[in-house]
Amino acid sequence: MDVVNSIGRRKTSVARIYLKPGKGEITVNDKSLETYFPTEILRVVVKQPLTKVEGAADYDININVGGGGFKGQAEAVRLAIARALCEVNPEFRSPLKSEGFLTRDPRMVERKKYGRRKARRRFQFSKR
Repeated sequence: MDVVNSIGRRKTSVARIYLKPGKGEITVNDKSLETYFPTEILRVVVKQPLTKVEGAADYDININVGGGGFKGQAEAVRLAIARALCEVNPEFRSPLKSEGFLTRDPRMVERKKYGRRKARRRFQFSKR
């Protein structure tokens, strides 16, 4: 098997991953997973597709991620890993889909509108 490329997005974050056979090492922007994602919760989010599917620990994953914050980046990486695992083995699709790892979360920040303080917040109304 060759290298499998995949992309994942969440909010304004974009994650490009390269999955290849190996020992299970994960690098994010040329750093280890533990140093890039500081909290345990974010590391669990990134590894969710790998723990759901048995036999997925034999892959080295190289991740390039940018934009947004840590939470959006972790969820973008999760989507990219799930998509790559489906390319590697089509049998992985149903367990990953049932957990919702293959669904792109479409929620984005609403833009600020002209003449308002925020996207929907209006200025305080004064009768007099």
